[in-house]
Order: sequence, then structure tokens, then C-alpha cells
Amino acid sequence: MRHSFVLPSGRGGRGRRSPVAVVACLLLALVAVLAATFTSSAPASAAGTGPCDLYASGGTPCVAAHSTVRALYGSYSGRLYQVRRASDNATRDIAAVSAGGAADAAAQDSFCSGTSCVITWVYDQSGHGNDLGYQGPGGIGGSDVAANATSESLTIGSNKAYSLYINPRNSYWRDGHASGVPTGSAPEGMYMVTSGTHVNNGCCFDYGNSETTRKADGAGAMDAINFSTSCWFGGCSGSGPWVQADLEYGLYPGGSTSWNPNQRAFTSKFVTATLKNNGTSRFAIKGSNAQSGSLYTLYDGGLPNGYSPMRKQGAIILGSGGDCCNGNTNLSAGTFYEGAIVSGYPSDQTENAVQSNIVAAGYR
Repeated sequence: MRHSFVLPSGRGGRGRRSPVAVVACLLLALVAVLAATFTSSAPASAAGTGPCDLYASGGTPCVAAHSTVRALYGSYSGRLYQVRRASDNATRDIAAVSAGGAADAAAQDSFCSGTSCVITWVYDQSGHGNDLGYQGPGGIGGSDVAANATSESLTIGSNKAYSLYINPRNSYWRDGHASGVPTGSAPEGMYMVTSGTHVNNGCCFDYGNSETTRKADGAGAMDAINFSTSCWFGGCSGSGPWVQADLEYGLYPGGSTSWNPNQRAFTSKFVTATLKNNGTSRFAIKGSNAQSGSLYTLYDGGLPNGYSPMRKQGAIILGSGGDCCNGNTNLSAGTFYEGAIVSGYPSDQTENAVQSNIVAAGYR
């Protein structure tokens, strides 16, 4: 935008202005120009930007984005999840209240009033169609059941929302190998917001890349965040819960089966967990309180022996391990608020920006 101003002419009822007055007028006009310029070019506020906008800006776009709490893009105003009520088996999609906003919890409350509801689908906001259905009859098929839709309410910003509260026999899945989810040794990253107060050591509260066969298909067939008190290889320090990597055939606290002394427990109500894997040589695990602070690097180094290259299959798992839940059932407990899987290896700068966005969202 171009800005202009006119010097005083000296004409008018007050007569000719003094040089001091002219200089003062010029300074005021310059201040106005600068203020207008910086205002018009100021970056968008955090409220207009979601985690997936930040990943895209960093060159690692989301290929799956899930949340029962809020939109993960500043422009997204579509459906977040589906509930089904017990009274008549009717279903209702719950959307964001506005672009980039929180879930419309009031719509769920109205629909489920006088009866109970379960969460049947968690919709993908990325546009890739990677919607997660529960692993049971009426869902995508399997032996589990859908999670109760009202087990936990929370506040995000000033808005009420509901979490996806996973108990044993609840889990969600999608075969995304043909819809953008990285496969083989392709690099990928992911994050989720979970809770340090609803955990157990059952196998396995995961979010990430899993087997399309729903069977344990060998080292490197999975690449998922695990958050639990499970000490898979023994020798752990403390009682957790910890952010670990489920790479199939084990939950890895670092680059080997030995305990990683840099690990730490995250017991806060809301926890950010991240994992990234370049598919051939390196992976990194981070965690933080989702209400404040920066990400803490738990591990950043080489892949364990036998996991290079990775052999990812491109399914998405939420709430269970990869060899579940078709003929067996999920044994884990955990809470899911939001998360995404991205194509490429995110930079530390991008992950730090996502953590700042989560803190600014106002979980409480």
C-alpha cells in the first residue's frame, strides 16, 4: 500500500506555520506511515494458524491430521469426528465451530442428551481421506469397540471439548498406504497431544504408522509414537510414563534395547510427544508439557540394529499396537487430543513452532 501526505501550504486562518511546526507535522505523518505499514504486513496470529500449517511451511506437509478437540489448520472448519448414540444408533458428525476453531461440543451434548454416545470415526483434516474407524463390528472390522464419547471433557481456549479416551478394547485404524502415508524407507514425522494421567503398561498405546496386515510383520514395519509405562526391554529408570518409539518388535527409548538415560517421565495432565524418522539412519524422540515450555529431546541419533532401512507399510494406528485388533483386543489405556503424520523429516524449528502453537491453544 502506498502512503502519501501533503505539506502544509501556509494558507488559512492561522497564517504561515513555523519551521518547528512543519517538522513536527512531518514526524507525525512518518509515524502514521510506519504504523500502517507494520500493521498491514504483520504475520497471522497463532489463532489463525494450526500445526499442519506450520508443518506445511516447513516443507513437511501433513498427510493425516486427527483431533476431537480442534481444527489443525487455520482454514479448516469441517468435521472432526463422528458420534453414535445408544438410544437409536443414529450418528452425528461433530465439526469445528469455526475455521481453525474448537470442536462443537454443544452439538454433541445436544445429540447425546438422555443417552450415551461412542466415537465411531475420527476424520482426517488433511484432505487425504485418512479417516480412522474403530476396530470392531460396525467400524472397520475387528474385535474392539468404540470409545465412550463423554469420558473426559476439557477446555481448549475458552471452549469445551471432548477427548478420545482410550481404554482397553478401544482402538482405531486406517489403511493409508495408498493415500499419502509414507511407506518403506520414506522419511516421516508425527506428533500427538496425550495425557500423563491416564496411562498403563498394556500393549500398546500408539499413534503413527503401522502394518496394513494388522500383524507383527517384523522389525521396521511400524513407526509410531508410544506413550505408556511399558518398559519393554527392562532396565528402565523410574515408572514413567515415557515417550518411546514403537518400531515393531519393541518399544525403543533410544537407539538400542538398553535403557536411554536421557529419558524422562511426563506426568502432566497434557503432554506433547513427537517422533521423526528419516527411514534409513536416524530418528528422534521429543516430549514436553503441552501447557508450557519447550520440547525436550529424549533421543536424536542412529536407528537400532536391524531397523535400517525401515519397512513401513503405511497404515495408521491409534490406541493399540500394530498386531491388533483383528482376533485379539487392545490392552492399553491412553488419551488422544490431537495429532498428525507428516511426509518428510521435520526440522527442529518446525517442531518447536508446533509446540508453541499447542501451548497457545490453551489446553486446560
